Amino acid sequence: MGRPLFYEILEKPAASCIIGICSAIWFYRQKKNIGYQHVGLSYETAVQGYHWRIITSAFSHISVLHLVFNTSALWSRVVEQLGHLGLGVAYCLQYTFVLVGLSGLLVLGMYHFLIQRFKIEYFRRVTAVGFAPFGSLIFTSIIVPQASFLGHLSGIIVGYAIAWGLIHGMTNYWAVSMLGWIAVVFVFSLKRSGAYDFNFLKIESVTDSLPSVRFIGNGRTLQMSTIPVEGVQIV
Repeated sequence: MGRPLFYEILEKPAASCIIGICSAIWFYRQKKNIGYQHVGLSYETAVQGYHWRIITSAFSHISVLHLVFNTSALWSRVVEQLGHLGLGVAYCLQYTFVLVGLSGLLVLGMYHFLIQRFKIEYFRRVTAVGFAPFGSLIFTSIIVPQASFLGHLSGIIVGYAIAWGLIHGMTNYWAVSMLGWIAVVFVFSLKRSGAYDFNFLKIESVTDSLPSVRFIGNGRTLQMSTIPVEGVQIV
């Protein structure tokens, strides 16, 4: 008789949390009838300013089969149980932020190279969602043909770069800082692209200067804008 699932979850809190987020997003999309094209990352949407999709694409999946493949591979990893080797839960959480951010930027770089260098316009509209381990990359591409091969490949490249120590030096400080910046860019991108309207945040375009940002709440307004003084702009 196997161990109760409860104990497995306690031993893998990071993986359990990520799987929970992916599953919650999947059920929410199904309930709201939101297609993966509306949350996935493509070159075309990135150029249009939908940068928040770098985050949503990492936790979204095309089908329930796609979700099961990726989450089962995530659940099978033992990194969280190797705290005595300098890995563990903190290591998983710290480098998850790196993996999400860099893999999204890498796949956009691949798309840009193929489009600009080889003029393959097809990659403008290819939508990348989810991650996959190297062992299931080909299998996932066969079973879920809509899945982006380059999207999964970028995640694998960044993952191996982390595993081989090519990307290192993450601490709790840098992880929290990165999480904060990701949250700021995510919110501003949602607002600026019109995907979600944050009533407390207003972005105004100012001619020949940086956009001004206005935070509105509780009857008080904090406004940051550019003021030209003798040819110099003070923010």
